[in-house]
Amino acid sequence: MRIPALLDALAVLAPTECSGCGAHDRALCDSCRGALTPVPRQIQLGDEASLRVCAALDYGDVARRVLLAYKDGGRTDAASALAPALRAAVVAALATRPSPSPPGRPVRLATIPSTRLAYRRRGYHPVELVLARARLRAAHPLRIVRQTEDQAGLGLSARAENRRGSLRSNAHAAGSDWLLIDDILTTGATLLEAERAIRACGGRVLGAAVIAHTPLRRARRL
Repeated sequence: MRIPALLDALAVLAPTECSGCGAHDRALCDSCRGALTPVPRQIQLGDEASLRVCAALDYGDVARRVLLAYKDGGRTDAASALAPALRAAVVAALATRPSPSPPGRPVRLATIPSTRLAYRRRGYHPVELVLARARLRAAHPLRIVRQTEDQAGLGLSARAENRRGSLRSNAHAAGSDWLLIDDILTTGATLLEAERAIRACGGRVLGAAVIAHTPLRRARRL
């Protein structure tokens, strides 16, 4: 049985709709899947452009709708569709890191921990699930030491202040090279706080990779 015919058969048993456009009987239609084709680009964060981030998609139109459905609508079936974008961002970030790691010192991936409230609400960690679908695995050097407010609605300076001092790295981060992983880049406050925490523990942050970045970005593109 051809794949389209198989999907049609499954749709009869378990009706669904496209998380990108709402079309019936497809978790993600061909058109929306094409709109999620990654086109990695680099963005620099920090006052001295200290952190280089690779983003695979613009957070708009289809990407925005799919990510919202995935993170806030319980559409975990979108994780597989987002996986190629995150993998492409990771590959691009590793290819453009400022300096190679010494022999025998691999680059490890570090995700941002979810708040207790976010995890209880969703029941899963969005980035970890997409990483798993991309066949990538992250270590977990970071932990939350101060609960923060929801970043939505906060301005640039308020977001930075909200995240400042909220993360701490464990001893396993020391002496290792790290690539930070997140889903959506807005102001970069969370990634910069993660970078600070890992460096404070003696780790080296080579950059970051995200699925998408928002048009509200104030950082300089490369």
